[in-house]
Amino acid sequence: MKKKIRYIIPILIVAFSWATMFSCASENSTPNTDPKPVTKTNPTKVYMHYMPWYQSKDISGYWGSHWRMTNRNPDIVDETGKRQIASHYYPLIGPYDSKDPDVIDYHLLLMKYTGIDGILIDWYGSHSVYDYRPNLLGSNAVIDRLDDAGLQFAIVYEEYTAENVASQMGKPAVTAAQEDMEYMQTNYFQKKEYISIDDAPLLLTFGPRYFRQPTQWTEIFQGLPTAPAFLPLWDHGAYTGDTDRGEFGWVDFTTDLRVMETFYRKSPFLDVLIGSAYPRFNDYYEEGGTGTSYGNIPFNDGATLRATLAKATEFEAKHLQLVTWNDYGEGTVIEPTREDGLRCLTMIQEFTGVPYGEEELELIYDYYQKKIAAHKNDTDALQKLERVYGFLVSLQPEAAKDLLKQLP
Repeated sequence: MKKKIRYIIPILIVAFSWATMFSCASENSTPNTDPKPVTKTNPTKVYMHYMPWYQSKDISGYWGSHWRMTNRNPDIVDETGKRQIASHYYPLIGPYDSKDPDVIDYHLLLMKYTGIDGILIDWYGSHSVYDYRPNLLGSNAVIDRLDDAGLQFAIVYEEYTAENVASQMGKPAVTAAQEDMEYMQTNYFQKKEYISIDDAPLLLTFGPRYFRQPTQWTEIFQGLPTAPAFLPLWDHGAYTGDTDRGEFGWVDFTTDLRVMETFYRKSPFLDVLIGSAYPRFNDYYEEGGTGTSYGNIPFNDGATLRATLAKATEFEAKHLQLVTWNDYGEGTVIEPTREDGLRCLTMIQEFTGVPYGEEELELIYDYYQKKIAAHKNDTDALQKLERVYGFLVSLQPEAAKDLLKQLP
């Protein structure tokens, strides 16, 4: 017996050593957390119109005009904890700053698990006029995080800004627009996550509202090595002539969506058509003292979003823009709010056909809350939260949930 024990003990020691080593390696090793694309049953490419124009005191040092308009003060907080903002709707996470990386990650994770392929950024140009520079910084902040999340992007150019640049800086408006194109070419178009169509960078313009001669667009694009896949707003193709490849849809104020339906019927005659879907339109311009209201389209218990998504299905849209993630001024808000919670996102999940639901969206909200509230100065917790983020972008929500449970 003694001889047998002498042989068994070393074997047990070796076995224990190997088990301990593997246990430690498992605990301390970095999991494979490269971003993975979400599987969808719906082949439609779905993009989210995104506003990068918000500033908050904790990040930028002031409340930006899009939270304030002319008569709102976010420093005023009511008994429910809501700040006074220029909107009929209130973000579930409260008013935020577009440069905040925690907010950006929260937004992009929610979109990823909803089946969004990329964002279309409402872009005010590259010049330091009015609030265009802060908007540019907000745009670049979200663009910098897209690769980590595994999402794409393209630009929706607010070309009327070139007129303001001309009046403020004394340069021709076409020159200002050419400089914006040069900026996009250098900083955006060559990124692997930039959306392209037939090897041309996708570029939308909200209008055009100022450059309404096709020759102007020819001149604006002449310095680019590759002409963009350029899309004006629906029924604005006459202003862009041969420079465009199609059109994109927006909000239809008719009760029967006849404008939208007419637009979809143009699909055989356009190289590229991007449809639209939205939950409502309920702007704050009149209440906020910045102008008259454009009108109202009610949420109607989600019926508006379902109807506009159904039109995309009916006409087999290849591309769809969701209007919008976060235009609180116009009320076309899809991101989670106190009023609607996660309802818009779960309806879109049904449309895209992702294998996720409300549970994963709530997990992302929980991840955001723990990151910004309890663990800002806790290095160990922040390291765990970085691993949670990695699990989420690599589509391992169960692993993310298990790790998140370790944090109070």
